Amino acid sequence: MIADLELLLGRGRRRMLWTFVAWTALCGVLSGVAAALLVPTFADLIQGDLAAVRRDLMLVGAAAVAACVVQYIQAMKGFAAALEVLGTLHGRLGDHLAGLPLGWFDGEKTGRVSRSATEGTYMIAGLFAHLLTPLVVGITGPATVAAAMFVYDWRLGLVALACVPVLAVAFRYGARCVGRGEEIDHAAAVESGNRVIEFARSQAALRAFGRTAEGYAPLEAAIEGQRRAGRRSLWLTTVGLSVGALAVQFVLTVLLAAGVWLALDGHITAASAVAVLALTFRFAGPLAEVGEFAGVLRVVGNDLRRVTDVLREPGLPEPPASAPAPAPGEIEFDHVTFGYDPARPVLREVSLRVPARSMTALVGASGSGKTTVTRLIARFWDTDAGVVRVGGVDVRDTSTEELMSRLALVFQDVYLFDDTLEANIRLGRPDATDEEVREAARLAGVEEIVERLPGGWRTRVGEGGARLSGGERQRVSVARALLKDAPIVLLDEATAALDPENERYLQRSLRRIAERSTLLVIAHRLGTVAAADQILVLDDGRIAEAGTHTELLATGGRYADFWESRHKAQGWRLTARE
Repeated sequence: MIADLELLLGRGRRRMLWTFVAWTALCGVLSGVAAALLVPTFADLIQGDLAAVRRDLMLVGAAAVAACVVQYIQAMKGFAAALEVLGTLHGRLGDHLAGLPLGWFDGEKTGRVSRSATEGTYMIAGLFAHLLTPLVVGITGPATVAAAMFVYDWRLGLVALACVPVLAVAFRYGARCVGRGEEIDHAAAVESGNRVIEFARSQAALRAFGRTAEGYAPLEAAIEGQRRAGRRSLWLTTVGLSVGALAVQFVLTVLLAAGVWLALDGHITAASAVAVLALTFRFAGPLAEVGEFAGVLRVVGNDLRRVTDVLREPGLPEPPASAPAPAPGEIEFDHVTFGYDPARPVLREVSLRVPARSMTALVGASGSGKTTVTRLIARFWDTDAGVVRVGGVDVRDTSTEELMSRLALVFQDVYLFDDTLEANIRLGRPDATDEEVREAARLAGVEEIVERLPGGWRTRVGEGGARLSGGERQRVSVARALLKDAPIVLLDEATAALDPENERYLQRSLRRIAERSTLLVIAHRLGTVAAADQILVLDDGRIAEAGTHTELLATGGRYADFWESRHKAQGWRLTARE
């Protein structure tokens, strides 16, 4: 846990952690010293030595005052560390997530990160503010009392020392039970939360097939799984806390028995025996709190581990400085091999070149690797072999910020933020003027959408752009690309599901983009493909054919078959059955 806390706070703040722990440990030691000093005080009181009692009480008072001062200092340092976590953790997580390869993200990990970034953050902050203090004090205080027992009677000290392994084993087992229960409950809660979101997002499909009345089986199964996980978690937590409490009671009984035996055997006086027996309660009391907090600490430790596991995920390596681009707008693949699973390559020894300010169309069957080509250009992943160059330089020698400044991406699945139309377009270039935003919107056909919306430019589009149609979302995405005015524009299936009106706006935008940028298009529309300066045919992860539309038709290969099948499909009609 200490290593996780150091990673969480970062290099510049590790001293904060150890300073807090040191002050907390000192508080526990002073508390133990104050308790241990009560033994001679009680013995002198029984013997009637009032001068010694006054001296003892002054020492006890001094130790108590010092403990209070130290406790205040360590509490303030704990709150400072908690505020530091609350103030910086979300930012550090966001910065680190932004540098991870997209292959790391999947539904399960996204759900876990979301839960850890919300509930987990507050639990970790509470670790400094509330949990570490009783744990450290509950260990250092009894340790100081045990050392005092050696001073008063070495046999009683040995008994206390012998009890330590029993407590350690019991606390460890109890914390493991509580932590295991929390892990089970957490996994079930993440699964249930994911299914709830899935249920909400799939309402159109569920209603279309009349499945809402019968319920949604995956959601119902997840809720039932969460119920079972909750019961098991409760049982494990009960067992864990019970084991710790029983261990403390056992140790207290052993120490009381040892003290009584020493007194009856004449090794210590009756007065000292009463004082030492009282000291055993001061030894066992904080340990009982440790047993209770150990389980809670294990739960928080799970949250801490989940967050630090994310922070330990290696991001894409960044160069110390971006290499200059000798060929702006040019794209090149040099014997590139890549697979999401290294044992199953998606691209095999692919070599291609896209000249600057040209239009290249990628065609091929589903799964041939077209989308993977665009993802590697944007360095969402690194290649397994070979080199991808953008602007004449290896993408690995270009910083992510610099690489993204050279690219604009338009995908089929467009995500719009729950903000205004203008804000979603301005994402392409936040510092653009209002005139530039309006011009990009005009070219992409967004102005026509604005006129129909009740709030015009200030209309919020809903989460994911839910208030717009798919074609309208695509227009906004194209407007972003136009506004960014990057040297290279990548369009992945952007025309696949557009109606004639939206396609008309997109084609107009493509012509404008092609005038000033390199355009790489994955498309199935015949007009878009035929207009390309270069057509690359992908098949089974390799470049099967390359050339212009006329050249490829003349060869009579895969592209000619693709063109013929698409051309015939244009004449398909639904007719009444006779």
